Amino acid sequence: MKAIVRETYGPPEDLRFDTVDEPVVGDDDVLVRVVAAGVDQGQWHLITGLPRAIRLAGFGLRKPKNPVPGMDVAGVVTAVGANVTRFRPGDEVFGSGTSTYAEYATAPAKNLVPKPATVSFEEAAAVPISALAALQGLRKGEVQPGQRVLVIGAGGGVGSYAVQLAVAAGADVTGICSPGKIDFVRSLGADDVLDYTREGITDGGRRYDLILDTGGNRKLRELRRALTPTGTLVIVGAEVGDWRQGIERQLLGMLLSPFIRQKLRSYVSMPNEADLQSLADQLAAGTLQAPLDRTFPLADAGAAIRYLRDGRAAGKVVLTV
Repeated sequence: MKAIVRETYGPPEDLRFDTVDEPVVGDDDVLVRVVAAGVDQGQWHLITGLPRAIRLAGFGLRKPKNPVPGMDVAGVVTAVGANVTRFRPGDEVFGSGTSTYAEYATAPAKNLVPKPATVSFEEAAAVPISALAALQGLRKGEVQPGQRVLVIGAGGGVGSYAVQLAVAAGADVTGICSPGKIDFVRSLGADDVLDYTREGITDGGRRYDLILDTGGNRKLRELRRALTPTGTLVIVGAEVGDWRQGIERQLLGMLLSPFIRQKLRSYVSMPNEADLQSLADQLAAGTLQAPLDRTFPLADAGAAIRYLRDGRAAGKVVLTV
């Protein structure tokens, strides 16, 4: 089968479109004919090996353990493992798998749900990683109706879902993004949108009950100044540095939180069948939209990842197979 391949860590431009063996389905897995696969910031990290600390997390110290990248997937089941009863060949599914930047990929059955008939494969592939991160981040922050919520990075993949989900929860949502994405974020339902090149998060005495920082680079003290005295900060990620990639903010927050009234939290988003099914139900009902910026053919995966990494995408980028 055709797949995107790399043997070493490096820039997205080094990815190759090549021929590899089809994957073998395990007893608890499903084999999927990939129709579309999502692109997210995490793939840039795993392809480049940055921050370098990520290599210690089981992905390969000197070179990637897995030559084919990709996690988000939407496609058609072609085979199931001996222990799988939820799916059968021909089912249309989406979720997270292994090495999904290929014509075929495997995924644990527990990481997949049926694709709603009203949702395209491209839209479905834009959901799993980013929407789960947004959903679980807002849950970590215990979002409540009537709260003032700030989403930092509202024009990105996680942020665009976070805006929609916070609005659906009844919060008063402010998004902050680049000037070119202001109209996009406003279209997601945000009550207010800030241009980060012109406005600070505390300008005008702004204070928020909950801040969801989706990959920002603001100092912890600046984020705390934007919180109410008992507000909650949830740090989803960061995109600065080489070894630490901004993780010191999470570590400092964990150390400081027990001694202050504000709640400083971080978390690791995990695949979850119940959460993914909840997102599928909202997609089917039309209460959640997959904010798809554009698609690239599988062979152009490197260009797709660079496009996302350069901050040009408003929402999600997807590969089509």
